[in-house]
Amino acid sequence: MSVFALIINASFVVQLVMLTLLAASVVSWVVIVQRGRLLNASRAQLLDFEERFWSGIDLNELYRECQQKPDPSGVENVFMAGLKEFSKMRQQNSTDPDALMAGVQRAMRIAITREAEALDTHLPFLATVGSTSPYIGLFGTVWGIMHSFQGLAMVKQATIATVAPGISEALIATAMGLFAAIPAVIFYNRYASRVERQVSGMYTFADEFASLLYRQSLKLQHNSKTDAVRKVAE
Repeated sequence: MSVFALIINASFVVQLVMLTLLAASVVSWVVIVQRGRLLNASRAQLLDFEERFWSGIDLNELYRECQQKPDPSGVENVFMAGLKEFSKMRQQNSTDPDALMAGVQRAMRIAITREAEALDTHLPFLATVGSTSPYIGLFGTVWGIMHSFQGLAMVKQATIATVAPGISEALIATAMGLFAAIPAVIFYNRYASRVERQVSGMYTFADEFASLLYRQSLKLQHNSKTDAVRKVAE
């Protein structure tokens, strides 16, 4: 009546259900560990970049540093997208602050969307495992109990010793379903919340960066008007 013996002696369908749940559990833990490391690194990179950004460093120098990295972080990609769009529109002699900001914000929103998709990768798998594993385990339980009752039809006298193995092997499938589902649900909810906070942090940085660029664009517009008046006066 050991657990291992019950699994070995279970019917083929129940064994297949158990194998499926075991595989789902293993893959879920791989995703949990991988996503956890990624989110921790992403959060640390966001804080480090914001500290460096507000330290007073020249934006062009910071852009070159980010560009030289083999794998820039999410917030660095947002920063580079915004500054690149700002420089491109300036080269096109666009000095209208509203037009500049519209282009910059659009570029940063696209970058944030891409980073959010990267952070969300594999999280739907955890949600799927968390929602379907109990039902898969329940299917194995129902099938095992059906198989157990079919065996009772061939016995003249039913006893607990006759029924117990079949029901026990069936309940193992439910237990394995819960074993796979519970961690998946817990970590999906936790990681989804962390991704939301991370994306919110990138949006906050994008708004602050856009405000800084907007002030700079107003200054450029003022300088261009001053130069134009000076040329007319001359």
